[in-house]
Amino acid sequence: MNVTEVHSHLISHNIKPSVQRVAIMQYLMEHKTHPTIDQIFNHLLPHIPTLSKTTVYNTLKLFYDKRAVLALTIDEKNVRYDAEVTAHAHFKCKKCGSIQDICLEETDIPPFKGSNKLILEDTQVYFMGICEKCTSNN
Repeated sequence: MNVTEVHSHLISHNIKPSVQRVAIMQYLMEHKTHPTIDQIFNHLLPHIPTLSKTTVYNTLKLFYDKRAVLALTIDEKNVRYDAEVTAHAHFKCKKCGSIQDICLEETDIPPFKGSNKLILEDTQVYFMGICEKCTSNN
């Protein structure tokens, strides 16, 4: 993912590109590991010595508010971030802790049967079990 594509992606979500914002989004788009704030910060700090953890936190909050990323609560200890915002589910391995995307069609999600006054803005589907890598290591 080149910087021009990241700039365009941010602008398409009404986010003004900055050095930090571009670096954080580029990291998310290139690393499909659903990283935490700490993982993003630790990876980018050698490249951007002036980066603070607060900046990473505030940038991810902005990205989430503008619907440029998903914030996943599948990990009971940390929020994870995903630059893939199209409909999909997530699988967490109970052994190694890895999180991976699972294809999910809109028809796979049961219809929402809440009050007519509720506005559904987000649906997150999580699966947990043992991943292929851990299963084959037995």
